[in-house]
Amino acid sequence: MEFLPGLRLAATFYDGAVRPLLDEYFPGLPHAAALIGYGSEVLGFDTARSTDHNWGPRLQVFLPDASRRAAIESVLADRLPATWRGYPTAFTFTQEADQVARQRVEVACLADWLNGWLGFDPTDGVTVTDWLAMPTQRLAEVTQGAVYHDGAGDLTAVRAALAWYPDDLWRYVLACQWQRISQEWAFPGRCAEVGDNLGSLVVAARLVRDIMRLCLLMRRVYPPYSKWLGTAFARLPGLGDLPAHLTGALSAPDWPAREDHLVAAYRAVAVLHNELALTEPVATDIQPFFDRPIRIIGGARFRGALLATVDDPAIKKLPLTGTVDQFVDSVEALGDNEFTRAITTQPT
Repeated sequence: MEFLPGLRLAATFYDGAVRPLLDEYFPGLPHAAALIGYGSEVLGFDTARSTDHNWGPRLQVFLPDASRRAAIESVLADRLPATWRGYPTAFTFTQEADQVARQRVEVACLADWLNGWLGFDPTDGVTVTDWLAMPTQRLAEVTQGAVYHDGAGDLTAVRAALAWYPDDLWRYVLACQWQRISQEWAFPGRCAEVGDNLGSLVVAARLVRDIMRLCLLMRRVYPPYSKWLGTAFARLPGLGDLPAHLTGALSAPDWPAREDHLVAAYRAVAVLHNELALTEPVATDIQPFFDRPIRIIGGARFRGALLATVDDPAIKKLPLTGTVDQFVDSVEALGDNEFTRAITTQPT
C-alpha cells in the first residue's frame, strides 16, 4: 500500500468521513478540526515505518464546550467506515493497558485540551512563566500539524499566539543557549589532553546538539526532541558548511581534527548570529581558552550582546537557565506539566 503522510491522510479523513457525519447528525455544529499534539506526523516527519504503531486515520474535533462530546463520539464510533485509504479507522495505542482498537477522532473542549496539553489555556493570554515552562516540543506540537476547519477561529488564534516567543523572550532564550555552549566548549580539548578521547567525543556531541538547537532557535523553529532534532536541523536553509563541520567534529579521528571542525562550526554559527541583526555585530574571531592551547570563540560576547537588547525588566532579572528544556532533558519530567511549572523560575 502506498504510504500517505499522516497530515494528508487526516485531511482526507475529515473531508470524506468525519465532516459528512457532523453535518448530517449535528448540522451547524461550531467546531474546529485539526491534527496537532503527539505523533511524528504532526511535525511532518512520519514515514512508512511510522505506521507500525499509534498511527492511522485520526484527528481532533474541538468544541466550545463538552456538552455534546458524548453524542458526537457515539455517532463517530457507530458510523465511521472500518477503513480509510486502506488503513483501519480503529486501532490500538501502545500506552493503553486494555489494547482495545478504537476509532481515533478525539472530541474535546478546546480549552480543556489546551490545559491538558500545555498546562494552561493560552486563550486567556500567555505569561512569561507560561513560555518558560513549555518545552519546545510541546510548542511545536501545537503550532505545527494542520487545521482542517476552524469555524470560530479560536484554534487559529491560539496557534498564532504561540507561533513564536515574544521578541525580548526570544533574545533571552538565545542568550541562554549561548551560555550553555560557552560552559562546555573548552572541555573536549581538556579531555583529549589527558588522553580521554571518549570523554572528548561525549562533550563534543553535547556541543553539536546545543549548536543545532541554537540554529533552530535563531531561525524561529521550535527544536523537537532528540529523535527529530537532526531532521529538523537538516531542513534549515542557508547553513552552508555548518552541518559538515558538526558531522566532522563527531567523526574526526583525533582531537586536532575535531577541534578544527568545532572551531569552524563556532565561527559559522557566530556569522549566523550577526546575520540576524538582533544586536550590533559581534566579533567572530577565535580565541584561546585562557593560556591553554584550546580554541574557543567567547560565547559571553554573544550572550551579553543579546541581553543588552532586552527591554522587559522582568526578563532582564531572569537567571541564565532559559526555558525548561534548556536545563532539563528527562522525558518524564518534560512530559509533566505540573513539574515543569513548579521548577520554572517565576519572573517578578
